[in-house]
Amino acid sequence: MELAPHLRDWPADTVAAALITPSAADASSTFTFGDQDHVFELASVTKLLSAYAFLMAVEEGVFDLDTPCGPEGSTVRHLLAHASGVGFDTREPQKPVGERRIYSSAGYEILAEHLEAETGMTFTDYAAQGVFEPLGMSSTEIYGSAGHGGRSSVDNLLSFARELLAPTLLAETTVREAFTNQYSDLRGIVPGYGMQKPCHWGLGFEIKDSKDPHWTGDGMPADTVGHFGMAGTYLWLVPAWSDSPAAGAAMVALTDRQFGDWAKPLWHDTNTRIFSELA
Repeated sequence: MELAPHLRDWPADTVAAALITPSAADASSTFTFGDQDHVFELASVTKLLSAYAFLMAVEEGVFDLDTPCGPEGSTVRHLLAHASGVGFDTREPQKPVGERRIYSSAGYEILAEHLEAETGMTFTDYAAQGVFEPLGMSSTEIYGSAGHGGRSSVDNLLSFARELLAPTLLAETTVREAFTNQYSDLRGIVPGYGMQKPCHWGLGFEIKDSKDPHWTGDGMPADTVGHFGMAGTYLWLVPAWSDSPAAGAAMVALTDRQFGDWAKPLWHDTNTRIFSELA
């Protein structure tokens, strides 16, 4: 599959992307566009990397998913799933715990500080040593907020996507739980796309479900997971255990243009066209 026809006219100075096809047993089934080693700001795609590190901490016994560590007794699970009630950029509760899906970078910062207090390590080092170094992600770092302060390349995020499709650092059961909707049918706002009823979310991973409008494409299965970032970035994948014929597909797209009106129709249309070629 050629990605250039889908991406070469994107209105950004720098664009890089890669697609793993459903049959991707090795790199020969991966298609690329642009400089795979160029390092981009990730914005909220950082949350996927942070979530994986937090889930590693759960497996290592640093804390449990149901350990209270946020306002009003909200837990690690609440914070990962944006159900703790804290605001987007404030740690002050905006709603009672478990009542609304309030998308929050502040919640990830709370988690990072809790991890640091328990381990004596910076979250930057914990993620690097636990996730990035084992996966060979040498140009990836979380240098700031665990919610939006990361940078990486397409090459590195492809390694991460392959890990998500066939986990080696975490148990498959942990990753399946991360891709599973938490706290039933909470409603909430997807930034840039408005109120979604319901607004399904896993442990760090947004779930497509029936969301409309959305940055993923028409025809993509409801169990597609991923995240987009305000830096003009996204990563999506169809879990390897999905019932979809596209199980095992994944795409990374990174740009240097801030998310805005240019991206909303373009990302949706691009993903729709690319996915139709996978079907």
